[in-house]
Amino acid sequence: MTDKKVKENKLHVAVLKQMVTLSTSAFGLVMALAWNNVIQETVKTYIEPYLSKGSSLFSLLIYALLITVLGVFVTLQLSKAVKKVEDLTTAD
Repeated sequence: MTDKKVKENKLHVAVLKQMVTLSTSAFGLVMALAWNNVIQETVKTYIEPYLSKGSSLFSLLIYALLITVLGVFVTLQLSKAVKKVEDLTTAD
């Protein structure tokens, strides 16, 4: 592979990484806003009836944990995709 081709591949990988970073941030915000009411309502409907009165802090903790797990899962999947692309471009 020529030096020019190697430089082009490195540029493409760098652009891809930046796009993943930006889209992860943007989708993270959109995801949090979109799922905010759904998850809060689910916690209120299915979990709060089993908890004592005044346990809204515990409900918020459950909500925060659900959002965190979902965000970590999506980020890991995107990172794996970038790693595969990097491996493919360096194998050439």
